[in-house]
Amino acid sequence: MVTVSDTKVTWLTQDAYDRLKHELDEMIENRPVIAARINDSREEGDLKENGGYHAAREEQGQAEARIRHLQELLRSAKVGEAPANDGTAGPGKVLTVRYEGDDEDEKFLLATREEGAEGDLDVYSPESPLGKALLGAKEGESREYELPNGKIQKVTLVKAVPYTDAK
Repeated sequence: MVTVSDTKVTWLTQDAYDRLKHELDEMIENRPVIAARINDSREEGDLKENGGYHAAREEQGQAEARIRHLQELLRSAKVGEAPANDGTAGPGKVLTVRYEGDDEDEKFLLATREEGAEGDLDVYSPESPLGKALLGAKEGESREYELPNGKIQKVTLVKAVPYTDAK
């Protein structure tokens, strides 16, 4: 279950693709249930004061947005293998880092948020300042990136392993 992203293509393992496709299929199957809830609520009377109606409409809007997102993601996804276990930071890897001045390591998944939805790990995007700084770093290598307050943070890559190996 690994996503490797650049600006145009999302790479998914077969497991991740299957999991997202299953979620999409379930959401499409659930459309009539939400529509029925809206109709039932509409029949209760005045729509301005009908909380059930508004809640059902909100749920429908969120479901339709998620369906569109999943359809686009799966349409443009490339199904491939997990990244190599070569000790280099990259998308689809669990990174263990140590920030300068800190005594404890931090562990996170470098991937799109779609892939971190089920795990316990925090997920950082490869497009984030930290993600960009660490891309391509080898274990033991230090990099710097700019914090939101403008200060420069130094971080050392302690370990980088494919997400599938990090369970």
